[in-house]
Amino acid sequence: MENFFGKMPQQFHYQKDTRVISSSLLDNASKPFYSRFGSFQRKDAQCQEFVKRVIMSHLFKIIMISIVSVNAFFVVLWTDYNTRYNLFTLCEVSELIFVSIYSSEFCMKLYVDPINYWKDGYNLLDIIIIIIIFIPYSLRKFKGKHYPYLNIAEGIQSLRILKLITYSRGIRTLITAVGQTAYTVASVIILLFVLMFIFAILGFCLFGVPDRGDPNNWGNLAVAFFTLFSLATVDGWTDLQEQLDNRNLALSRAFTIIFILLASFVFLSMFVGVMIIHTEDSIKKFERELMAERHVTLMEEKQVIVKRQQEEVSRLMQTQKKGDYKSFSELVENFKKTLRHTDPMVLDDFGTSLPFIDVYLSTLDNQDTTICKLQELYCEIAHVLSLMLEDLPQKKQSQSSEKATEQ
Repeated sequence: MENFFGKMPQQFHYQKDTRVISSSLLDNASKPFYSRFGSFQRKDAQCQEFVKRVIMSHLFKIIMISIVSVNAFFVVLWTDYNTRYNLFTLCEVSELIFVSIYSSEFCMKLYVDPINYWKDGYNLLDIIIIIIIFIPYSLRKFKGKHYPYLNIAEGIQSLRILKLITYSRGIRTLITAVGQTAYTVASVIILLFVLMFIFAILGFCLFGVPDRGDPNNWGNLAVAFFTLFSLATVDGWTDLQEQLDNRNLALSRAFTIIFILLASFVFLSMFVGVMIIHTEDSIKKFERELMAERHVTLMEEKQVIVKRQQEEVSRLMQTQKKGDYKSFSELVENFKKTLRHTDPMVLDDFGTSLPFIDVYLSTLDNQDTTICKLQELYCEIAHVLSLMLEDLPQKKQSQSSEKATEQ
């Protein structure tokens, strides 16, 4: 599944490094085609760039998501016969509008890059949805309105809501997680099938005897598999066990308990655990990609500001050569008078980075705390010294009085 859908790149789902649908035969067959048309220079480059900016814009994505949501709402109204009868003209006109919009979107993306468009799985999903949309019209035209399978073609029109996947990175992340678990989940399913096969044969031999067994639930291998599936999902297993108890079948309770423990509590829990682990990994990878995109955007904005500043400095140099300024410092002083607080600046110095400022402020706080403690200590020392000075005259008087008494 991951190979089909792939990973969404930044340019409306085109990916250059990794092909979503690829095989050795497809790559070998497409090499001559890409070598011939890969270096082709288009004459409508400006128009192509304009259409590319349109379909890559955030506004275009919001509009398409809104259109798909409104289309889903009309599909809900179409399921009610009374509403469909009363709003028949509105439903038909809206259907034509939606089909025109989806077709225009396909043409715009194909116009921008007609070669790389087919390499992405999500673009192929859009093509499949467009084909599904046109199936009812084709059947009505060639088979008539009373074609027996026309209701199936109309029912699968609900798949058009899958176009939301193309514009939702969160959903694409979950699909990538599901695709990464395909091999592990297939292994778990195979083990579960082997377990069910063993218990189906065992249950058929123990409880499938026509005379005293339960042929309705264990009469053949297919019915036994269906019964085991009910036991694995723990859906109605008490009713199945009650039917076995009514026939006094030996080992029925041990059989049921052992199979439920293995199938439900071991294999299904293993399946859920694998899905959760891969989903968490995909979410973390998605967050890292968002951080990388933000960093790239920030660096691009920084480069633009630096380039503008370099152009301003070059213009100042040219003004110095042509003007009446005696030195560059005089020119800079006059330039400072034109500066505003809202002018952008790019500072590459380490001392202006946010981590350094944070550490510096923390250091100042620690210094303030240390100074406060030293001040308290100095106050205590001064208080002790003052007490000692007060005691000195008393001690001198006592010593003089003692000497006088001795004499």
